[in-house]
Amino acid sequence: MEWWQAGAIALAGLWAGTINTVVGSGTLVTFPVLVALGYPPLVATTSNAVGLTPGTIAGAFGYRSELEGQRARLIRYGIASMFGAIGGTVLLLSLPPDAFETIVPILVLLAIALVAVQPLLTKRLKQRTVTRESSPLLYGLIFLIGVYGGYFTAAQGIMLVAAMGLLVADSLQRLNAFKNVLAAVVNLVAGTIYAFVAPVDWTVIGILAVSSTVGGLLGAVIGRRLSPAVLRGVIVVVGIVAVVVLVTERS
Repeated sequence: MEWWQAGAIALAGLWAGTINTVVGSGTLVTFPVLVALGYPPLVATTSNAVGLTPGTIAGAFGYRSELEGQRARLIRYGIASMFGAIGGTVLLLSLPPDAFETIVPILVLLAIALVAVQPLLTKRLKQRTVTRESSPLLYGLIFLIGVYGGYFTAAQGIMLVAAMGLLVADSLQRLNAFKNVLAAVVNLVAGTIYAFVAPVDWTVIGILAVSSTVGGLLGAVIGRRLSPAVLRGVIVVVGIVAVVVLVTERS
């Protein structure tokens, strides 16, 4: 690997770690970079999943103060994410590479719309479906997002914030903290499986692991200082960019 290739991967990992913690969809930075450098899509996907795992863990650690007293909820949510991630890795290793290409942009757009209108919908649904902790629908959505995250990972954070924002009556910052932990669970489970049974590039993984960890810690500092309105705006903007990238790559 040439020095400039390593530098490009490191910069992509730094940005991905930062944006994953603040919003999500960091994979849309690193995946195209790896493919552009000549790595096969499957190797790029699996190496990306393994390499960004330390960054997601660092981001979750950076939000630890928002998660004080939430251990029981984290365990319940994390179990749903874990089983979803296992299902997603099975799909990636067994289905054609482009199986989700059509549906992914639609899912991301739906998540963006839900994040944008979440305050209004929460008020309307408060008496009927909003809970402070859990519901069967919430667990089901976390599981399905875990499946998606284990398969591709891009924008799973946006989807998690959208789902929890509608069904959990809590601050956006705390929901973002939950999102970081659940994304870390998905990436850790998927990354561990890929490391043993899928083709990966350990040089890429090493570079992404270091740079995304720095980015994850940086993203926690930035994200925790944003107001709910600004954070919601960032999520929407990044989500729209993610959809444009996904659609462009498909065409």
